[in-house]
Amino acid sequence: MPLQIIRQDITKIECDAIVNAANKSLLGGGGVDGAIHRAAGTGLLKECITLHGCDVGEAKATKGYRLPAKYVIHTVGPKWKGGNSGERELLYKCYENSLSIAKELGCESIAFPLISTGVYGYPVSEGFRVAVDAITAFLTENEMLVYIVVFNKQAFLAGSSVFSDIQEYIDDNYVDERADLLYANRNIEAEESAFLGGKSKLAAKYVAESDYCAAPAPAASMPFAGDTGIEDILDSIKIDESFSDMLLRKIDEKGMKDSECYKKANIDRKLFSKIRSNPQYKPSKQTALAFAIALELPLDEFNEMLVKAGYSLSHSFKSDVIIEYFVKKGNYNIFEINEALFAYDQNLLGA
Repeated sequence: MPLQIIRQDITKIECDAIVNAANKSLLGGGGVDGAIHRAAGTGLLKECITLHGCDVGEAKATKGYRLPAKYVIHTVGPKWKGGNSGERELLYKCYENSLSIAKELGCESIAFPLISTGVYGYPVSEGFRVAVDAITAFLTENEMLVYIVVFNKQAFLAGSSVFSDIQEYIDDNYVDERADLLYANRNIEAEESAFLGGKSKLAAKYVAESDYCAAPAPAASMPFAGDTGIEDILDSIKIDESFSDMLLRKIDEKGMKDSECYKKANIDRKLFSKIRSNPQYKPSKQTALAFAIALELPLDEFNEMLVKAGYSLSHSFKSDVIIEYFVKKGNYNIFEINEALFAYDQNLLGA
């Protein structure tokens, strides 16, 4: 299952478990902690009293009570002291231990806030990196749908030299024009969301409006005569390699396992199976982009794969400019790319 970044009130998310950025007492506090206790009702506080607190980096679970989530997993993040007091290791443990408990409880989905990035002062960008590192390490060995829930997407832009470089690249390359076919890809995305089932609906609901439109693939010249049958026409045309064919060929050429590819692409296993079994499957642009990223294709092959699916990179779309920036830099980390896309209000890559 993929990792998704969404902007939403964590107390309203319908999933198996939500994570509470708690204090050591587990008896409620400010920020996310207080909001979760208020939404869950007094039953949560009564159960938390029986847990007798929690150490930094550890996690404990309770029922969800009046929340839409079945469980609340409480974890205590570290206070930021400059970064040289073991903060990263402790924060990593918060995510690691929470995911371990969720697995023990049989959860198929879990939502995290950005732990410690509020009153505890952990820098948002660095806290996000720790979250992604811990979650992706877990997902390489496990199947679970994981949400990172944030309120302030602009916080990603603060204090990061990477984003100043991205902004400069956007300023130099972005052409602020909208194509008439802006929503041409929406039906395909809806089909993929429906295929993935109910758990994908939440991600579909909270991502930004799609910036992806189909670009017509180069047309082959088609011989035609009034009396020529369709079979004769098809026989005379060399059918080009499909997106699915190219994807599978590139996986083999790279010496990758299927699971390695779809996890690097942040794609659900079921969707990959559907693409593998159907040579004529037409993916959404965000899915095609995700696989090109996972395969770490240079820009010419990157564009070739997009054309197979009927798309292209365009400087008329800010999302495409951002992705092009990462490809040219040789950075194929899809979660770092998604972080940038989220910060700029663009649609994320993956399923």
